Amino acid sequence: MKTILAAYSGVKKGTGSSILSALYDLPSVPWLTRSKIVKYLQLVSVLHFVTTFLAMGIVCSLLLVYLFCTDCWMLAAIYTAWLIYDWNTPKQGGRRSTWMRNWTLWKYFRDYFPIRLIKTHDLLPSRNYIFGYHPHGIFCVGAFCNFSTESTGFSKKFPGIKPSLATLAGNFRLPLFRDYLMSGGICPVNRNSIDYLLASNGTGNAVVIVIGGAAESLDCAPGINSVTLKNRKGFVKLALKQGADLVPVYSFGENEVYKQLIFEDGSWGRVAQKRLQKILGFAPCLFHGCGLFFPESWGILPYSKPITTVVGEPITVPKIASPSQDVIDMYHAMYIRSLRSLFDNYKTRFGLSESDTLVIQ
Repeated sequence: MKTILAAYSGVKKGTGSSILSALYDLPSVPWLTRSKIVKYLQLVSVLHFVTTFLAMGIVCSLLLVYLFCTDCWMLAAIYTAWLIYDWNTPKQGGRRSTWMRNWTLWKYFRDYFPIRLIKTHDLLPSRNYIFGYHPHGIFCVGAFCNFSTESTGFSKKFPGIKPSLATLAGNFRLPLFRDYLMSGGICPVNRNSIDYLLASNGTGNAVVIVIGGAAESLDCAPGINSVTLKNRKGFVKLALKQGADLVPVYSFGENEVYKQLIFEDGSWGRVAQKRLQKILGFAPCLFHGCGLFFPESWGILPYSKPITTVVGEPITVPKIASPSQDVIDMYHAMYIRSLRSLFDNYKTRFGLSESDTLVIQ
């Protein structure tokens, strides 16, 4: 009885580490070992991530509508009023939470794969940056873990730099889900939001843009090292207008955590995906991972494959109010060379062979 009370008091402290310690202190159960407890907590953390991004926005929207039809309509009305009042906050730096970014949950999420963050060069807090993240993958797992949580130690590795991962602006129209995203430092990937962070929020800001976006996610599958970048120059123009340095970032293993049915260009499947992409704003990928209880089965959980995110050398960019196309093309070419160099320098360290090349589409 004393053991159980001690365990309960540990849980009351409210931290993930104390919860785990409390579980260890419970009377031993033959089938529940320390390693299995850790594994279960990792599964819970990953399931939380996947279900949140797949369903939280829709569920909360339906819940808000439902509450208007019940005796709790006043609660729904108050939140809706707050939502209207707070509508522009995501475009103005958001509302990040250091507490949420440091949840112990994210450490179990990190260790499930595991995910690592590699620093190659120092970044100056006196400058602003645009990180180009590659590849997209299915859920941008590496981008979320490294830049929207502190589980891989971003703030310790890059002191004075505040990362803001940019995602679809439509996500910030969904009740409660928008607040969840902002708590992690996530912002809308639109000009107003990024301009605010780079021009009106001081220095030491790093906006993380997944350059390939929805189009790139359609080509993500194990063994594929391909990025959509050849005609993506808007981020370079933005960097020049704001004088923000460009930093290439590549996540080795991002494409390995889900398997996807890839349709060939011109096929009915690819045409349907692109049409839905224009309507919905995201690409409807046909993918699968592993099952929750049987790893050999199909499911929505990602495969437990290592992801290593390498932050490359910053490219110093001057501030030009109206950059010419020639200047944009020049810095775009510099960025591509830097990304290729980053890929070639680290590929053999993280599971690829010397013959593997980065395909830029």
